[in-house]
Amino acid sequence: MPFEHRSVIAVVDDDQRILESLKNLFESAGFSVRTYLSARSFLEDSPLSEIDCLITDIGMPNIDGFELQRRVEGGRPDLPIILITGDLSISAHQPAVGNDKPNFFRKPFSGQELLSAVCQGLSSSHRPS
Repeated sequence: MPFEHRSVIAVVDDDQRILESLKNLFESAGFSVRTYLSARSFLEDSPLSEIDCLITDIGMPNIDGFELQRRVEGGRPDLPIILITGDLSISAHQPAVGNDKPNFFRKPFSGQELLSAVCQGLSSSHRPS
């Protein structure tokens, strides 16, 4: 069987249970998954060129998901980024991050809907030239 590139999904969340759950979901769908307990560890340990999609929690200490999104978009504006949150008050910020893309999920969310959003983001970021 020839080598086939598996898309790499990076998941950043300060909740180990969420990391494990999303790792299992995406690996079972055939993706390669890297997990990080903080935005800082993601920024220090993961070259952006090796990531095909980023899923990040918004409510994290030190560097929150909004700040991580800003930093990543500075280096990889084409990278699909999906924001997740358990904070009900975040909805006021949703238009700022939504841009008509399915990139904002409130916990608890449907794993299948998140998987679908990742696939959609990957297909739109890998358009042929």
